[in-house]
Amino acid sequence: MALDAGPRSVQEARRWVVRACHALDRADLAECAESGISELVTNALLHGEPPISVRLRGTNEHPRVEVYDGSGQPPMPRGRPSQEDEVLSTVGRGLEIVARCSRTWGAEPASEGKLVWFEPADALTRTPDLGGNLVGFEPRPPALMDEGADESTRIHLRHLPVALFADFRNHFEELRRELRILSFAHEDEYPVAKRLAEVFSGFEDIQRGSAETAAVDEARASEVATVDVSAVVPRERAVVMAQMIDLLELADAFCRSKRLLSLATTDQQQQFQRWYLGEYVNQARGAEPLPWAGERQVVSQNAS
Repeated sequence: MALDAGPRSVQEARRWVVRACHALDRADLAECAESGISELVTNALLHGEPPISVRLRGTNEHPRVEVYDGSGQPPMPRGRPSQEDEVLSTVGRGLEIVARCSRTWGAEPASEGKLVWFEPADALTRTPDLGGNLVGFEPRPPALMDEGADESTRIHLRHLPVALFADFRNHFEELRRELRILSFAHEDEYPVAKRLAEVFSGFEDIQRGSAETAAVDEARASEVATVDVSAVVPRERAVVMAQMIDLLELADAFCRSKRLLSLATTDQQQQFQRWYLGEYVNQARGAEPLPWAGERQVVSQNAS
């Protein structure tokens, strides 16, 4: 079954796999199959690329659920999250849930992307195989942060546009509120919305105490157009920022498909959030600061 990139895809996949288990006369596997496919489709939406599809293969004795997506990057089970990384722990634990729901699981490259598969168990296991059977993938690219590196790094935001940063905060808060309400009112239909709402709330906590937030609030009172911000931050914050680039664009896809009432981002808003979040990522990797070079004032939705 092919899936679109909207939040309903998780619910559709869950219903599909339950029907498939009953059709095989394996109702004993339905609960674990439903939980496992929910996590894999959510991961494909959050971290993979279209096209996304699901398939049931194997035998009646050992049916195998497969989820395909267009990204060639292997799945990454999380270990114990650090304090900063706790923001994303609810997303990263998805593969742990798959492992607990399966007799065995794994992943391998496909012709265009990858497939992640699992054999549903008839009950949750207390000793999951978190490593899985990952075969055929190329060695990973260099890590965002080297092992043994300093735990903090200095980030410089050159010519940070005050108006655009304030606009970014307002749009983010609107998205966060929409996702929270959607997850409260329709969690069964939109389970991915709950994940996003949890992550967005954690990111908001980071933003609230950031140096750039304080600098922009002060600059707005003084009617200054741009500010230069320099701050020492935990190096792991770059990991959060890298994840947020993808998650914001996924939320934006929900807006464009009319799943959320918030307006989709303008080209200017997309360029700014990629620059702002990307500066954390790039500088943590050793790159020199890249000043903001675009417009300093907000371009309206109609003007774009």
